[in-house]
Amino acid sequence: MDEVMHMGKGFSHFYDIAMKPLEQTKFKRIRKGLLKEAVGRVLEIGSGTGVNFTYYSNALQVDAIEPNPLMMEQSLKRQRKAKIPIQTYLVSAEKLPFSDNTFDSVVATLVFCTIPDPEKALREIERVSKPGATLLLFEHVKMSHPFLGKTQEVLTPLWKKVCDGCHLNRDTLKLVERSSFSIMNVHTFYKGLFIVVTCEKE
Repeated sequence: MDEVMHMGKGFSHFYDIAMKPLEQTKFKRIRKGLLKEAVGRVLEIGSGTGVNFTYYSNALQVDAIEPNPLMMEQSLKRQRKAKIPIQTYLVSAEKLPFSDNTFDSVVATLVFCTIPDPEKALREIERVSKPGATLLLFEHVKMSHPFLGKTQEVLTPLWKKVCDGCHLNRDTLKLVERSSFSIMNVHTFYKGLFIVVTCEKE
């Protein structure tokens, strides 16, 4: 347990530093554009260090879940700076503590790669989303390029150990296609490594 906590602490502090070059340029524009579509009562899946918190502009309130206590602790500073009321919960995406048909919008950014059971998480998201609710995703996925996709497969076992369970080879778009959400728009970045997806619950 001590070793796990040590690894988790190291990753939580390393994450913001490692991501800073991307977050200050392309990712910032992607997040701002995506999160302005989050309206009403919003559920954020895997809020991490709270990088999205200051980008919410049209939501009424945000309920943000995060299973890593060290990441959540780091998010508190951004939570206090947010323009929108944000409540954080130390829970996993596979067992959401909310009633059916609660949320108008659901946001997940760079998180589905780390969820141990993404199919179960999607079923829970479906359950707590209202009919017609919007699902907004910004994720990295397995690339369609044969060589690059194979490289992701080879690197994933080691990558999972170093990066808090992150799967480089996860095909999140295919998971969403099998859900009750209808995919409205898909935009790709960095030769298909990253995708932005807008969905609507049927």
